[in-house]
Amino acid sequence: MCFRIIIGGYLTRIAQGAVNLRTRLSAATIGNRYGNATNRKRGNMTASQHWGEMVRAEHAQSDSMLKEERPADSWSNFAQQFRADPRRTDDPLVNHLRQSINPGQVVLDVGAGGGRLALPLALDAEKVIAVEPSPSMCRVLREVSEEFGIKNVEVVESGWLDAQVVKGDVAVCAHVLYVIEGIEAFVRKLEDRADRVLVVVFQAAPQSQLYPIWEPIHGVPRLSLPSLPEFLAVLEELKIVPDVQVVHTEPGSGFESLEVAKEQLARRLYVLPETAEMERLEALLPEVLEEKDGSFTIKGAVPLEPRVVSWQPRN
Repeated sequence: MCFRIIIGGYLTRIAQGAVNLRTRLSAATIGNRYGNATNRKRGNMTASQHWGEMVRAEHAQSDSMLKEERPADSWSNFAQQFRADPRRTDDPLVNHLRQSINPGQVVLDVGAGGGRLALPLALDAEKVIAVEPSPSMCRVLREVSEEFGIKNVEVVESGWLDAQVVKGDVAVCAHVLYVIEGIEAFVRKLEDRADRVLVVVFQAAPQSQLYPIWEPIHGVPRLSLPSLPEFLAVLEELKIVPDVQVVHTEPGSGFESLEVAKEQLARRLYVLPETAEMERLEALLPEVLEEKDGSFTIKGAVPLEPRVVSWQPRN
């Protein structure tokens, strides 16, 4: 499967697949690697306040680039792209999470999207409660569930903080937190509703590979969403000591042509046709892209790989 990022200032979901390898890292190791820089950036703010400020600033910058109002359901044009075979075996994140679920357990999938994780997890669990606020994503989840005859998934069409759900054995939350402004309340509810929490987050913001291109196009640096370093700082502040594992994946296949690269990068960078920004992007492409095996990738881009951050709530 290919690695793809669907762009939107407020919402980002990730679909991935490749090699099924795992590496376990201690929270202390990652904290030493990333934590000092994060602490320097947040000044006198708490980790949770810093997280919220990063989300607000990124949203404000994204909104300033928009030329039209956001639709009520941001996923209405993309939801069908999140259909996937629940019984696939080539998705390392699915394989990792399935090994974390015991038969007979009740699993909460918070931010379930089109069911890319919820439906495979339902093959092992007694029941999966899929919490998802997007109507179009919920529709895809229900369609795929019916297509593959998976009957033990309950869809709760709601945001997490408003969702009324029973307590489960495991709560899974994959690639959702980047855009959650009230991170403490979100995490505390995960702890309240499950005996074990598994959060999937990248080591850097989902669009960080594009950040070096943003400033030459728009004249200002791209403001970053929070990711693993900031999340570990939040957990430390909440006195949560997690286990962190890396799920290794192959790099994405890249762009199939320069024209496709221009089209997709323009959308992700909020660049419109026949503008000065588009002229700068077209001039920049030969400098920032490299061709390998018939596809084009961003030079020097560090592959994003998911980290599974897990812990058992003390209560």
